[in-house]
Amino acid sequence: METRVLPFTDDSIAEAARLILAGEPVAVPTETVYGLAADATNAEAVARIYEAKGRPGFNPLIVHVPDLAAALQIGDFSEEALRLAGSHWPGPLTLVVPLRKEARIASIVTAGLPSVGLRVPDHPAMRALLRATGRPLAAPSANASGSISPTKAAHVLRSLGGRIPLIVDGGSTTQGIESTIVAATGGPLRLLRRGPIEVDAAPASRSKIESPGQLASHYAPSKPLRIGVTAADADEYLIGFGDADGDANLSHDGDLVEAAARLFDLLHEADQSPKPRIAVAPVPGEGLGAAINDRLRRAAADRQ
Repeated sequence: METRVLPFTDDSIAEAARLILAGEPVAVPTETVYGLAADATNAEAVARIYEAKGRPGFNPLIVHVPDLAAALQIGDFSEEALRLAGSHWPGPLTLVVPLRKEARIASIVTAGLPSVGLRVPDHPAMRALLRATGRPLAAPSANASGSISPTKAAHVLRSLGGRIPLIVDGGSTTQGIESTIVAATGGPLRLLRRGPIEVDAAPASRSKIESPGQLASHYAPSKPLRIGVTAADADEYLIGFGDADGDANLSHDGDLVEAAARLFDLLHEADQSPKPRIAVAPVPGEGLGAAINDRLRRAAADRQ
């Protein structure tokens, strides 16, 4: 794939919007770092973020929206969350709030969690892209997983060149570090990640993942889970892959992007089925399969 680098103009934003609406991820500057943006309502588009980054596991992604009104259509805001949004948006603050049931955010964005991280960015390029697409945009940092976060278009090109179609070059970012993340999901405010904005909130436990920037395990089904299963037991809900069919299938065609996009939806579906246990057919470990298997191993380990 050829990766084009275009200066931030109306034309480059129009091209970026066209690609995003076609299901592709695009790198664009925010005031913190460059983000790899995709349509947060399109599960396969978001799966391509992970594919491009080589991300080893599926963590929740921050959803960028143009204003508070758009955020309120996606998440439920407490009075404290509204106060923080009013004080710091647009800006480098992400608020993790309960996800509204009617929100159209793909489950891969939230990693299957009932909460969502929302931010109103304060950079003209990202704000223009939000207007041009009319969609909420999931956008982790635009770098290969584990590498240094990018603050210039050249950093993105060095890390993701050949993996994404377009980088919008808006110059150096102003903050240079990722946003502060605060959870407002009930009870006292909890600080999930330190960043440019100081917030009076208690540090959160790191026993589970609620947002980017944390390291432990996150969503797991309530039922025991076996992975790498070629023959399911009678009491197991089998999630198949490719020719290994079952009660549901991650991808009949063996497409890892489709499998990643369907993973959390099918885990939820299996969790709600009458069968008391869950089994998942083998998924190849290369490329995006590594992230799928990492998530499945975590989910299986949580039940031991």
